[in-house]
Amino acid sequence: MNHIIHCKCVKCGRTYAPAADITICECGGILDVIYDYESIKTRFNKEVLARRDDPTMWRYRELLPIEEDTVPTGLQVGMSPLYEAQKIAEDLGVKRLYIKDDGVNPTASLKDRASAMAVTKAIEAGYDTIACSSTGNAASSLAGNAAKAGLKTYIFVPSRAPKGKIAQLMMFGANLTAVDGSYEETFELSKAAIDKYGWYNRNAAINPYLSEGKKTVAHEICEQLDFNAPDFVAVSVGDGCTIAGVYKGLYDMYRVGLIDRIPRIISVQAQGCCPINTAVMNGEDWRPQEENTYADSIAVGVPRNPDKAINAIKDSDGICVNVTDDEIREAQKYLAKNAGVFGEPAGVTATAGLMKLSREGKLPHDTTIVSIVTGNGLKDIDSAIRSVGEPIHCGNDLAEFEEKFGL
Repeated sequence: MNHIIHCKCVKCGRTYAPAADITICECGGILDVIYDYESIKTRFNKEVLARRDDPTMWRYRELLPIEEDTVPTGLQVGMSPLYEAQKIAEDLGVKRLYIKDDGVNPTASLKDRASAMAVTKAIEAGYDTIACSSTGNAASSLAGNAAKAGLKTYIFVPSRAPKGKIAQLMMFGANLTAVDGSYEETFELSKAAIDKYGWYNRNAAINPYLSEGKKTVAHEICEQLDFNAPDFVAVSVGDGCTIAGVYKGLYDMYRVGLIDRIPRIISVQAQGCCPINTAVMNGEDWRPQEENTYADSIAVGVPRNPDKAINAIKDSDGICVNVTDDEIREAQKYLAKNAGVFGEPAGVTATAGLMKLSREGKLPHDTTIVSIVTGNGLKDIDSAIRSVGEPIHCGNDLAEFEEKFGL
C-alpha cells in the first residue's frame, strides 16, 4: 500500500507498517492510518469520481487501506441516500438540513462500512474466521458481510441486544454468544477468545482499519453535496469509532483539496451514558459510566475509541450535547413523520441532539447541517411500538371505523 505512510499511535506516536492484521500499539493506544495525501492528489480528484460508476464505498479506494489489486468480496455497501429535509430545517430554524440515511445498507446500519473493510482485510491477511463483540449492529453487519465472503464468524453480544439484531445474526449463520453482562464484559470475553484462537479481530477500537471503512460516509456526504462542505455534521456517539471515522473522512477530503474546510462535528450521546461528551465538556479525562439508555447501539459505558473521538470533537471545534431517552423517542417519531426516515433509537440520536440545540437557541440560522442516521428502525421494533403505541383496532364496520377516528 504505497499510498499509506504508516500507522501511528494516537497516544505515544510510535509508528508501524500497515500490515493487514495489525491491531493496537504496544502502549495500548489506538492506531491511525496516515496517508500520503500529496501522492493521492495526483490520481484522485472530482473528475476521476465523476467517471467512476462504482455505487459503493469502494469508489474512494485511493483513500482506503487496501492493496491496489484487492477486489472487495462483500455486500454492496455505501452510497446511501442524502435527503434534504426542508420541513425539519424550518422547524429547527436553519437554512438547510440533510438526512444521511445509512439504515439502507445491506444489514441496515452504518456498521456495514466497517464490516466490509474488516472482511476485505481478513481475506488480504489469509484468515478464514473473523470475530467481534458488539451491542448488535456491528455484529449483524459482520455476520452478513462475512457470509457473503465465505468466512466463519464468532459473535459476542450483550444478552440485552434487540431481537431484530439477534435474528439477523442467527440467519447469517454466526456462532453467536449472548453474554449475561455489560458491553464491557462482552468485549472482554471476545478479546480472550480472539487471543486464544487467533481469529481475525473486527473489534473497531482494536482494528485501526474499521474507522477507515466508516469514514466513507463522510466522503459520500461531500460528494453528494457537490463538494460544498456543510457547516455541521451531527453524529450519534457510543464507543467513539463512528465519530472518529466521520472526522477522518472529512479530513481526507480537505487534505486532497475536494472541500475547502472541515465541518464542525456535533457529538450527541444519551444522557444516561455519555462518557465521551462528559470528558470534553468538563475538560477532563474520560471515566467509565453506567449504561443507562434504551438506545442499545450507543450504550457503551467504557468506550473503546475515546481518544480519536475526543480528538475529532476538539479538532473540528465541535459541539457536545446529551439527550434523554424521551428526547430520543420524540426524535424517532418526528424524523419518521417529517422526513420519511425510520431510524432505530441510536440512529436518530443525532437528530435528537439537533432538536435540543434548536430549542436552546444554539443552532446558527444561516447554516447547512447533515444529520447521520446510523441504523434502521426495524432493528428494534419493540422500542418503536412502545414509543408510538398499538394501532387502533376495528371490526369490519364502517360506522365503527368512523366513530374511532372521529370522522
